Amino acid sequence: MRKFPCTILRAGTSKGVFFNEKDMPKDKEKWEDFLLDVMGSPDKKQIDGLGGANSLTSKVAIIKKSEREGFDVDYTFAQVSLTARKIDMKGNCGNISSGVGPYAIDNGLVEAVEPTTKVRIYNTNTGKTIESEVKVSNGMYDPDGDTKIPGVPNTGSVGYLSFYAPEGSVTGKLLPTGKAVDTIETSVGTIDISIVDAANPLVFIKAEDVGLKGTELHYEFSQEKLDLLEEIRSIAAELCGFAKKEDATKNSPAVPKTTVISAPQDYKDEPGTLYRSDEMDLVIRMMSMQKPHQALAITGAVCTSLAAATEGTLVSKIASPDENGKLRLGHPGGVMNAYSGKGDNEDVYVKVERTARRIMEGIVYTRGDYEI
Repeated sequence: MRKFPCTILRAGTSKGVFFNEKDMPKDKEKWEDFLLDVMGSPDKKQIDGLGGANSLTSKVAIIKKSEREGFDVDYTFAQVSLTARKIDMKGNCGNISSGVGPYAIDNGLVEAVEPTTKVRIYNTNTGKTIESEVKVSNGMYDPDGDTKIPGVPNTGSVGYLSFYAPEGSVTGKLLPTGKAVDTIETSVGTIDISIVDAANPLVFIKAEDVGLKGTELHYEFSQEKLDLLEEIRSIAAELCGFAKKEDATKNSPAVPKTTVISAPQDYKDEPGTLYRSDEMDLVIRMMSMQKPHQALAITGAVCTSLAAATEGTLVSKIASPDENGKLRLGHPGGVMNAYSGKGDNEDVYVKVERTARRIMEGIVYTRGDYEI
């Protein structure tokens, strides 16, 4: 048994294990086996590891002090499969990104400046810039506040995440196929999809085209519908060049992410809170690792914002940002606001509000022979 320092943070609507890169195995070829060991995968219960038996809680962030000019830290994200010997590092997780600033401050990788510290983050998965604005008190991240985000039961201090120039995060293009809409053949017939790559690649599908209302909660998706959505996602993965459609579930399980959209409509979340159609611009339901996301990925909000502002996409035909760049997204946990605009150097950015909280710091025991 070996011991490795780590921290568990709830970041946005996800939870992950955070490592300082210096505390990771020296041999990067062993990272996959190491992280599977840490999280307890493959096992849908993750009973023998730190994973929480859900794709939203089977995530890892690896942080180090950056040597890149203009950046404070480098951040690598890993999505750990529950059921396969696989970690996916093709894309980023926006929610986990909201824990990077707090982790960097509390672990001395960034100097704390009160009352707000800005942390410039380089995401190694996508080669993109993220700026995190973090509340600080007494030289440490201060998680206390009255901001409540949909999908998290408790309040916290508000933090802002700005994703700069998110276009082409994985494929190098905002529209990976060169088209705003692609028409594909599926087991249920011909349907239109939009593949958009910003912060993460998403494949957008109209709810009505796959026999859905668009307001379904996670437990209302039948296996038949999930299989159909994965079929469509696999076709999109091949169009992006990530994997053959027959092998996409195995070789590219995390990207592109399936996203079902519909026009604003009334719906209730799982606790029974009613959201009115006039509170939102778009209803959205995302998949994460072939399962329904119970909230909304931040990278999903970023991508959807730019898709809404891109003429001809399925998203733009339903909604577009207002004059202030605001787009209101109705997801299973509530309504999220995303703000798009241009920075001083004309780079496009999308900003969102998040909260985060450190839950545990200590050591994790592993079974493998990993050398730091």
